[in-house]
Amino acid sequence: QVQLVESGGGLVQPGGSLRLSCAASRSISTIYAMSWYRQAPGKQREVVSSILFTGDTSYADSVKGRFSISGDNAKNTVYLQMNRLKPEDTAVYYCNADVRTSIGSGQYWGQGTQVTVSS
Repeated sequence: QVQLVESGGGLVQPGGSLRLSCAASRSISTIYAMSWYRQAPGKQREVVSSILFTGDTSYADSVKGRFSISGDNAKNTVYLQMNRLKPEDTAVYYCNADVRTSIGSGQYWGQGTQVTVSS
């Protein structure tokens, strides 16, 4: 199991930046993948970015070139640096851990953090 706690959300003007943090209760190097998802009102939850235990990263087309995901193994924390924010980035952002072991697998979620991009 793993517990996830997100932080860093808030209100920002278009063009601004925010950095989200996701603190895990276990070493992130033992987690297959850590991802950020978001859900806007009336829309389905969508994946924004992922980082594998190998360090490989992936991004949704809508955020490529603006967002950057990274991990700090010493702090068991994954970050999402969001630059050049747009109103359409407004959503609740959730951290996800994809845990895979020899005896099973599981998906774990944080409580979410609100990001609002508005002037």
